Amino acid sequence: MKKSAIALIALPLLLMTISCEKGKASDGVTATEKSDTVKTDTTEKTPTLTIDTVDFNKRMIALSNNDTTGRWPVKAPYPLPGALLPYNRIIAFYGNLYSTRMGILGEIPRKEMLAKLQGEVAKWQAADSTVKAIPALHYIAVTAQGAPGKNNMHRLRMPFKQIDTVISWAKPINALVFLDIQVGHSTVKAEVAELEKYLSMPNVHLGIDPEFSMKNGERPGSKIGHFTAADINDAIDILANIVRKNKLTPKVLVIHRFTQGMVKNYKEIKTVPEVQIVMDMDGFGSKVLKKDSYVSYIYREPVQFAGFKLFYKNDNKNDWKMYSPEELVKFTPKPIYIQYQ
Repeated sequence: MKKSAIALIALPLLLMTISCEKGKASDGVTATEKSDTVKTDTTEKTPTLTIDTVDFNKRMIALSNNDTTGRWPVKAPYPLPGALLPYNRIIAFYGNLYSTRMGILGEIPRKEMLAKLQGEVAKWQAADSTVKAIPALHYIAVTAQGAPGKNNMHRLRMPFKQIDTVISWAKPINALVFLDIQVGHSTVKAEVAELEKYLSMPNVHLGIDPEFSMKNGERPGSKIGHFTAADINDAIDILANIVRKNKLTPKVLVIHRFTQGMVKNYKEIKTVPEVQIVMDMDGFGSKVLKKDSYVSYIYREPVQFAGFKLFYKNDNKNDWKMYSPEELVKFTPKPIYIQYQ
């Protein structure tokens, strides 16, 4: 299929009329006294910490499924010690607590949802025992809106009490938390800055969705939006600053993508020791269509790490069937972040 074609179908955005209000991370790599050093703070002279770069390189090559084209693994600075990737595979449930239509997180009761998530983690661990599978809750903290709203931004920020609820749900199973933003007519910089107090927590990470970034004033949902490398770099800069300021381990940044046009100038996306970037193959469809999109927009346009999204309902309708963990670990590169909706 042509790379410029819209490969997958987006889900409708959620329209809401609610009012808004103004831990320790899961197991990562332990720092060791070995080769290449990376500073924990680039603005001060502090003792350097190191990671085992030999082990890191071996894991990255394994994750690339021994790709021979030179695309994977991607050349990037070594991460700060304590990095989640590539030592862990993140298995995330996505959604919003106000809607049963936006994903499994919010669709079914909490206890049932957490048990189902742990079941998926176990399946992934069995499919690839070389990488530890860990759970995550990926919560849509800013939703795009068809109506302009009082600020004319076509976006709605969730009340902080809902974010607090998701964080509390994550604790019993030691899950990571991702806060996802759909900017509408706002900007990545403005929306990520509002979440800094949560992103300063060790186990809270970030997701950004180009689909609802409407740069020419369109109504979200009327067409597929996009982010430029500059938008993504804004998020990276904020996260890197948070990591340095709070002396944290690296943050994970997930970027959703299901068309080529959703991400502009991908080669200009920066890579830094403080942030690990996952380009997540979003969207639903047949196995053939989803694999074609993965090859076109993830494999052929490498940024750093790869993710893959699975839809319990939309990947299993008609004659379609959802990919299994055993099938996905054969992809090149192997996805290290898996999201269920």
